[in-house]
Amino acid sequence: MFTFEILKSDESTNARLGRMTTAHGEVNTPAFMPVATQATVKSLGPEEISDMGFEMIIVNAYHLYLRPGHRTIEKLGGLHKFMSWNKSITTDSGGYQVLSLSKTRKIKNEGILFRSHLDGSEHLFTPEKCIEIQEALGVDIMMSLDECPPYPSTREYMRKSVELTTRWARLSKESKKRTDNALFGIVQGGVFDELREKSAFELMEIDFDGYAVGGLGIGEDQEQTYEVTEKTLSRLPVDKPRYLMGLGKPEDIVTAVAMGVDLFDCVIPTRNARNGTLFTSNGKLVIKNAQFAQDERPIEEGCGCYTCRTFSRAYLRHLYIAKETLVLRLLTLHNLYFYSELMRGIRESIISGDFSKFLTRVQSMGGK
Repeated sequence: MFTFEILKSDESTNARLGRMTTAHGEVNTPAFMPVATQATVKSLGPEEISDMGFEMIIVNAYHLYLRPGHRTIEKLGGLHKFMSWNKSITTDSGGYQVLSLSKTRKIKNEGILFRSHLDGSEHLFTPEKCIEIQEALGVDIMMSLDECPPYPSTREYMRKSVELTTRWARLSKESKKRTDNALFGIVQGGVFDELREKSAFELMEIDFDGYAVGGLGIGEDQEQTYEVTEKTLSRLPVDKPRYLMGLGKPEDIVTAVAMGVDLFDCVIPTRNARNGTLFTSNGKLVIKNAQFAQDERPIEEGCGCYTCRTFSRAYLRHLYIAKETLVLRLLTLHNLYFYSELMRGIRESIISGDFSKFLTRVQSMGGK
């Protein structure tokens, strides 16, 4: 049911135009997945996400397991029906919570023992349990359980972590029962090249439907992030999708596309919106700044999003300062529309042969 094909490759970089097909439709790549941790993109409805052009979202298996429960969602017809989203869904297995919830979990050989942030109850997340949860949710792309280690970590800690991630990946693959979805393995290894190589080759031996690069953007400098990403990608099969987990600045996305990444997710556009920071082709705009108090212009001239077509910077600043909940929706609409247009621009520039120019233009936004 899951397929991936490369439609065109850029001549001067490793960027490629592709198409993933899942049980819920096509996903044109390179693609960005808005984060819907609790089965919702915060403040927006599924129709709004779809109308902006997004073809896939990502949810979190750990959080949905805790509330409302994967079996509850299964009884209600699966996650697509539950949240009224008829396009593709990817699940984060819960491996990132090893890092983000480090104070309330213990790593064991058999899995991760979490203490719920909701009621304090203990839950053992094994590779088998993670697959059970994701299959019950009925998602299109599942992630194998991995350990996302902190930065910095010693080489010895990272070596053991990679061994554990490989073991869990194998158990995840062996536990998979459904044939209508895909399972990705996650390459770990921190900033240690030989461990990244080891992780990639061991996962390829298991043979997954696609491969993710995890454990980056958590404290290492940008140069290290790019170097590790590029070297890791060079070892992964070219005929399968590659997913760079968690990195989402526009300049990071285009740089990673040039390296051959097909899939992205990040909370940056939605979280920044809720904090009043907006993305434009001229760099970031902080709407709470006093300079916008009487500014009649939209966030960005020529932007086609509902917010820019309808409201002024002055009005949006007023809503933000007044802490009106409407502003969360309006700013999120703009930022996600910006990201949708970014990905569309990437794909169109690969088609036209102008990707290198597009790359340079977006990279120049990084310092603004």
